[in-house]
Amino acid sequence: MNQIPILLRVFAYLSLLTVGGGMAAFPEMEHLTVQVHHWMTSSQLVHMYSVGQLAPGPNMMMIVSIGDWAVWGVSGSMALGILGGLVVIVAFFGPTALLALVVGRGWNKLEKWPWRASIQQGLAPVSVGLLLAGTLSMARTAVTGWTTGGIALAVLLTMLWRKVNPALLVAGGAIAGLIAFMPK
Repeated sequence: MNQIPILLRVFAYLSLLTVGGGMAAFPEMEHLTVQVHHWMTSSQLVHMYSVGQLAPGPNMMMIVSIGDWAVWGVSGSMALGILGGLVVIVAFFGPTALLALVVGRGWNKLEKWPWRASIQQGLAPVSVGLLLAGTLSMARTAVTGWTTGGIALAVLLTMLWRKVNPALLVAGGAIAGLIAFMPK
């Protein structure tokens, strides 16, 4: 139960780092969940993110699994694990939802402000940089050799070449992993 306040604090903080999307917070999420609080390993976090890609809704809903894992694993109580998942949802999505509401209303009032376009142009590359940092952070754990690198490259090229449902690519990656890494 003592993990609940920590989860609330960690995920409220992470929510404020999601400029450009949830992946922008991934490097700090990995640092806090793996290295600081030891709730899971880097590999487990990447696996949770990958499975989150298959679930409907925002891919960052995988945070529910982290909240559940962090509390259930310590307490052994499924009910407390569910509470951990719910706390993480509120902590991660609540602050940014309120911030977006406030900033959105203020931003609309500044529609004729001469600096508005300049700020928007400056924020776009920041979002891209944060997303790339999250992607590279995940790649350090997920791409472990030629086979996993080949799967990652195949997915990248497929997405650049055609519009494909990401769930199909995740399923294809699972099948490729099953074939390539089948226990002997």
